[in-house]
Amino acid sequence: MDATALTANDEPLVATALIAEDEPLLAAALQAELARAWPTLRILATVASGTQAVEQALALRPDVLFLDIRMPGQSGLEAAATLAEEWPTDAQGVGLAAAPFPALVFVTAYDQYAVQAFEAQAVDYLLKPVQSARLDQTVQRLQHRLAQRIQPVGSAAQAAPLEQALAQLRALVALGVPNAPAAEPLRVIQASVGKHIRLVPVEDVLVFEAADKYLRVLTQDAEFLIRTPLKELLPRLEPEVFWQVHRGTVVRANAIDSVQRDEAGKLSLELRGRSERWQVSRLYAHRFRAM
Repeated sequence: MDATALTANDEPLVATALIAEDEPLLAAALQAELARAWPTLRILATVASGTQAVEQALALRPDVLFLDIRMPGQSGLEAAATLAEEWPTDAQGVGLAAAPFPALVFVTAYDQYAVQAFEAQAVDYLLKPVQSARLDQTVQRLQHRLAQRIQPVGSAAQAAPLEQALAQLRALVALGVPNAPAAEPLRVIQASVGKHIRLVPVEDVLVFEAADKYLRVLTQDAEFLIRTPLKELLPRLEPEVFWQVHRGTVVRANAIDSVQRDEAGKLSLELRGRSERWQVSRLYAHRFRAM
């Protein structure tokens, strides 16, 4: 075993992992390759969707999470963002000592854009089908990273895994869809109201909020429901005008009245013209650094 796989006591580095892959044969192949390359890595579970990946990662707290990019429901990237939001921390935002945020490895079919994006953000990735030599490199990097995490309880280094993952995910999310044609800015929302169609100027909209199969469109004094998913609407919204503050919430930036931090360290905001509060996820909390 490589020296980077040893602890300070020269003992093999024991770690745990979760595999999220919706193709059973590929999941089995990855597990077999990991058993060869990292015999002391224990696979806690193998799941087939992004939603299951989040649920099991929160329950099992693995050291490493292998995420297929394309899965039913949530993509691997969306699952990672959700997990980063829901990962338990203390009031200062530091990951719980018993469960640092997992090291992330994205698994993808060959896509030059994805590879360039991962490399630019120093994100570990594997191409399908997984090659032994490439996996060995990834394993060595993971072992080195996990060995560095062995710090005294209360060390500032314990916050690093989550903060590093958030910075990487922000950058990947910001890149958007590669080579997509420039979307024309959205000017009017068409919403069905009974037998009528209301034309709502985007300049009147304060909030877009995902709700089950619908998207809530909130103005200062009205609410409409449309079926367009938020991920399809986002490319047509001007990013300096509308800020995404949560995976399912986009708000008009100049309508933000105040931002508050609660005792658990989580942020929420109020908008002028609305009485509700909206949660700000960790992924987008950097917009409010003064907090």
